[in-house]
Amino acid sequence: MSERLEALAAAGVSIWLDDLSRERLETGNLADLVKNSSVVGVTTNPTIFAGALSDGERYDSQLREEHARGISAAEAIFELTTEDVRNACDVLAPVYAANPYDGRVSIEVEPGLAMDTEATIAQAKQLWAAVDRPNVMVKIPATEPGLPAITAAIAEGISVNVTLIFSLERYRAVMDAYLAGLEQAAAKGIDLSTIHSVASFFISRVDSEVDKRLDAIGTEEATALKGRAALANAWAAYAAYDEVFAGERFAALAGANRQRPLWASTGVKDPAYPDTLYVSELVVDGCVNTMPEKTMQAFADHGQVTGDTVTGRGAEAAEVFERLAAVGVDFGDVLVVLEREGVEKFVTSWDELVETVTAQLAAVGS
Repeated sequence: MSERLEALAAAGVSIWLDDLSRERLETGNLADLVKNSSVVGVTTNPTIFAGALSDGERYDSQLREEHARGISAAEAIFELTTEDVRNACDVLAPVYAANPYDGRVSIEVEPGLAMDTEATIAQAKQLWAAVDRPNVMVKIPATEPGLPAITAAIAEGISVNVTLIFSLERYRAVMDAYLAGLEQAAAKGIDLSTIHSVASFFISRVDSEVDKRLDAIGTEEATALKGRAALANAWAAYAAYDEVFAGERFAALAGANRQRPLWASTGVKDPAYPDTLYVSELVVDGCVNTMPEKTMQAFADHGQVTGDTVTGRGAEAAEVFERLAAVGVDFGDVLVVLEREGVEKFVTSWDELVETVTAQLAAVGS
């Protein structure tokens, strides 16, 4: 058992693995991470599944079955990914039984639906029904068309992982969408204690974009701000979370669960920064950190838990944003770019996944 990961979990951080493959499931690797590395959840996305399916011969027998049925690549992807997520849910079922905030496995709606509210709602329902496990979460992007889809899914009793959140303004809209969904669910007589949600706030990509702009500005003042924006953004988000879920609107929802903040994209992209930066500086009770295995291993080896590094840093975050504006960084534009690129990257990964599965279906049928 990793003492450093245990210490992180003891500080109230839920450690979720940002990866899933049939190999992890069938070799017992995921079960081992749950047992020995304090892993209590799993997140997936189109990029992760594209990597898993392009590498894995373990999908061949199911692909042969799908080919015999004559289904399309998109339908095959649906079958393959929901099976992996269902099996991961079963691995994590004991964790979920002990604490329903955790033991969660997330599966994403097709990224090409990010700007289509009704299609997102329809697929959220399909994924929820297909996986058919109480500890699954359906990932819905926090685009403007995604917000009413979040409300609609929550109102149906579907647990949701809201993904691709970059801005504080959008995060507040996400929390509002969640509360609106709970209110609608309560009106239908749904037991609110059965509905869970996390809000995935993306971290490293913020620094990547801001640092690029700071380098272009090139002044001493600009350079001094490198590596500060992502953490400041997260600290400000946590302050907003604290405010909203201590409020009267949430208190009125008997039995409801808080929509926990989830720190996503926590692998460090700039080698100049400590490889555990987006873990050690985002420690706070009641949050989730979803990590690539490389980041998890780094923290297990040399990560430090120094207590709560998030609560009460809203003013510090505001100061960072003021300084960014003063040197000429348009943070609002940064966030617009990141959301657009985030959706585009997942669409590209989805297209690659469709190409891979199309080729695999053809190969097993030849």
